[in-house]
Amino acid sequence: MPMTQQERAVRTRRDLISSAADVFNLRGFALSSLMEISSRAGVSYGALHFHFKNKRMLGEEVERVAFQLLHEIIERGQLRDHPAPLQLLVDTSHRLAQRVAEDSVLRAGFRLGSDATWDGRIDLRQEWCNWVESVLRRSREQGCLASDVVLEDAASAITAAIVGFEVLGRAEGNTDGAWCSRHATTRFWDLILPRLTSGMAVVDFDTAGGQVKAAAAQS
Repeated sequence: MPMTQQERAVRTRRDLISSAADVFNLRGFALSSLMEISSRAGVSYGALHFHFKNKRMLGEEVERVAFQLLHEIIERGQLRDHPAPLQLLVDTSHRLAQRVAEDSVLRAGFRLGSDATWDGRIDLRQEWCNWVESVLRRSREQGCLASDVVLEDAASAITAAIVGFEVLGRAEGNTDGAWCSRHATTRFWDLILPRLTSGMAVVDFDTAGGQVKAAAAQS
């Protein structure tokens, strides 16, 4: 069945957002060109301008979609009334690291936040950091966090590590995904959980992300 004009417009817009994310990831915002973005999307230059008047509008839309993707990940965690907040944090961090590696739009959203040539209205890193801190706070309320752990410092370290795996892989031209692998995230949690926990053995946690593994097995 042929697509309607509205369906074609939706697909074209989606293709442009995906293409812009790829180019932003490859070149950064300042060096990205609308010509390359339209070419990668298989869309005419005129059609691009019909949907987005300029590169700034494209960047804002990439950031907005990335923000939605991030919230889908952290909202799936359902912090409210969760019986094991630290395990939730481990599982969600695995899910985020995997999605950052696989989804160019989410990856571009994080990259734009650290691009000196981009002045955005959304800060994905801060949004993730705020959520991490809220999980740590809930863990403290349950008596599961070591008393000397400073919430802000711990949240910053976890944010830097989980988001930074992808940055390190890209900086080194890594092509095998080692930095963004489940193994890398698991090793990070093996290292940091003994410092975070209070009176709980690390064996009480699945540092490889138990819920994530179960979901992958079912898919």
